[in-house]
Amino acid sequence: MDTKLTLKLDSKTIGKVKVYAKKNNQTLSGLVETFFENLTSEAHETPAAYTPVVKQLLGKVKLPKHFDFKKDYGDYLSKKYK
Repeated sequence: MDTKLTLKLDSKTIGKVKVYAKKNNQTLSGLVETFFENLTSEAHETPAAYTPVVKQLLGKVKLPKHFDFKKDYGDYLSKKYK
């Protein structure tokens, strides 16, 4: 069930958001609803939340069990900045 919500925002901001919504074939209400859904989703409840792109990439690369990322990255930086 949809419920009406009244927001008080700067008129310049509203103008910019209306232009953005039109360019992206969305409504202002739809943008606000999506924002609130994302804001309250489980993904944002942890400080290490992953973006949708990162979630898609998770599990795609298989590394050895005892792979030491910090050591490998440190070695890479040492070689890069010699």
